[in-house]
Amino acid sequence: MVDTAGPGEKIQIDAFAIAIGAVGQADLAQLHALSISVGWPHRAEDWQFLRAVGEGVVANDEIGRIMSSAMWFRQSPELATIGMVITSPRLQTQGTGLWLMEYALRDLHGSNLRLNATRAAQRLYLSLGFKPEMKVYQCQGLVTRVPDDVAAAGTLRALESADLAAAVALDATAFGVPRAALLEKLFGQSRGYGLFRDGRLVAFALCRRFGRGHVVGPIVAADDADALCVVTPHMRDHKDTFLRLDTHFGSGAFAVEVVQSGLTVFDTVLTMSLGKTLADFAPEAPDAPRTYGLVSQTLG
Repeated sequence: MVDTAGPGEKIQIDAFAIAIGAVGQADLAQLHALSISVGWPHRAEDWQFLRAVGEGVVANDEIGRIMSSAMWFRQSPELATIGMVITSPRLQTQGTGLWLMEYALRDLHGSNLRLNATRAAQRLYLSLGFKPEMKVYQCQGLVTRVPDDVAAAGTLRALESADLAAAVALDATAFGVPRAALLEKLFGQSRGYGLFRDGRLVAFALCRRFGRGHVVGPIVAADDADALCVVTPHMRDHKDTFLRLDTHFGSGAFAVEVVQSGLTVFDTVLTMSLGKTLADFAPEAPDAPRTYGLVSQTLG
């Protein structure tokens, strides 16, 4: 059982005395070891990127070992995402994750929240009031086949730094809020392709190093054809190497081509919300851009 505790205090979990600390000051090697302990693929560099764009807490035992973590990312004044909620296997039934989540919820009071829950964590989030929304299909593997070039009207080219503002605006329509700071960070470490019509950006996809290889995301487009148009060059760039793509789309031409390329569904998680739902943030126009690929399960 977990004793109640306020921010910054210690709690007693069975034989363990646990103290809270800031994730930004935590030892990077220990954070990496924590994610490895639960089978997550994050590199130390992936943790460092998340610490640069978010905040969070860790639970330390008496000798300073990190036993649990939770992070949150203020996408806008009204929406935040929560992720990297990890508990060491030895404490997974002791309530440490709940304690850190309650800390996060106090800090995020007043914000609408979104997260992607593993099957093991869904009961915890349901108990905190989160509502189920949509499945996320974690597609990954070696790219064994590059889809045929899609005959989408427009000009496909590599993105440049001058395209950042247009990408932020397109992503904001699809995601529901502007994520300028996050997109700027992603542009700094990603290769991107964009589809332009009459000089206007209508779809784009970014790809960066992550985990076992590379991850494609975000992918923003109005339909399957445009989404495939901007994803295909990334598959060509990474032919015969490991690639990952997280998407809410489990059917349709986009989903079929992704799986046929070699990125089979490795796992699924569940998008959940507290406060406004995905539908509340979705664009009203039927031909508006949508998020075909997440930045990551942590960032949405």
